[in-house]
Amino acid sequence: MQCSKDGVRICRTTFRSGRWLWARHSSTKLFVGGLSYDTNEAVLKDTFGRHGEIIEAVKVICDHVSGRSKGYGFVRFTSETTATIALKEMDGQMLDGRNIRVHYAHWG
Repeated sequence: MQCSKDGVRICRTTFRSGRWLWARHSSTKLFVGGLSYDTNEAVLKDTFGRHGEIIEAVKVICDHVSGRSKGYGFVRFTSETTATIALKEMDGQMLDGRNIRVHYAHWG
């Protein structure tokens, strides 16, 4: 069975312990992990903006006390296609001296 939520296609994959498990196929929002503490939103927007139009402000998550980056952020693209291209081209690449991890962001 397939359904969608906020433009994200998901499908029910298996029933385990009274719960359906869901598999994510694609999304316009990407999680970017492994960021340098020095990587800011402008760097992230510039780097990922090369792969397609970004529709939502890039967000680097920071500690509310110190103001220092927690090492991850999010980017939302205009289409699943551009998000997928960015994911494939950027996952494992170097950014500010660190190998970054890029995955589809989870919602919920």
